[in-house]
Amino acid sequence: MGWLRKLIGTVVVLGGAGAVAGWALSAPVRLDAATVAQLSPGDAAKGKRIFYAGGCTSCHAKPGSKGDARLELAGGLELKTPFGIFVPPNISQDAGDGIGAWSEEDFANAMLKGVSPSGEHFYPAFPYASYARMKPADVADLYAFMKTLPAVAGKAPDHKLSFPFNIRRGIGLWKWLYLSPGPVIVLPDGAPDKVLAGRYLVEGPGHCGECHTPRDFAGGFKKAEWLAGAVAAEGSGVMPNITPQGGTKDWSEADIANYLETGFTPDFDSVGGAMVDVQRNIAQLTADDRAAIAAYLKAVPPHPNGYPARKKPAG
Repeated sequence: MGWLRKLIGTVVVLGGAGAVAGWALSAPVRLDAATVAQLSPGDAAKGKRIFYAGGCTSCHAKPGSKGDARLELAGGLELKTPFGIFVPPNISQDAGDGIGAWSEEDFANAMLKGVSPSGEHFYPAFPYASYARMKPADVADLYAFMKTLPAVAGKAPDHKLSFPFNIRRGIGLWKWLYLSPGPVIVLPDGAPDKVLAGRYLVEGPGHCGECHTPRDFAGGFKKAEWLAGAVAAEGSGVMPNITPQGGTKDWSEADIANYLETGFTPDFDSVGGAMVDVQRNIAQLTADDRAAIAAYLKAVPPHPNGYPARKKPAG
């Protein structure tokens, strides 16, 4: 039976080595010194543009709030997903319940690396997998604007997640697979500046792929189907295909830009569903920003719908 003891010993050693390697690979990684050095004092006026490009109010405003109350970022909205219920936290300037005590570097580590000031991984329901593509200067500007917003007391409820999704450390391995600052779509040399600007807004602060791109079993983007539409993370609906082969294939760049500004389609239909909030945020951007987004959406590779065909009702 000596061979059995050796086999068991070998399995134990390999298992232990694997556990140690997994623990090391899953450790939170903070920004390097060179990136931190780019976080010069931000400009709040410029940060307002990034705030609306990022749609911060859509998840972090008090549910049901309207008008100026949308800037009271107390969190609390429940996002029901296949992995459990995620609850966006209070990101107001309250020092105890929000992020008022965070430094600029703390904020940048959250946005670009998905790491909290205490050194824990944030869940990627917070779309840092997209924000990782943002320029540090824009993150600094956003931080400066956030400092102008009101402090709101009260912590949002905790996430409601079952095993193994309640183990934050495992997110470190997810990051190894899916977190990258590189662009999703490699544009050809000589691509117009407008298209490059649109890529930055869509892939980075605008995080459009978070809803409009199908995901694999682990919740990562299927980049080969970028913006092809996806089953909605919440409920049974779908987020539409916004590539040139999708529902907007017959829209011009001007049509797309006008929709983002006014909420009206070329057929005079109006924006609906989750896109209502998104459109209202993008309407706060400049006309050049909306034109850039439109140019990029017409330049991305076309794909068939990234979600199963919907059955037509009987009768």
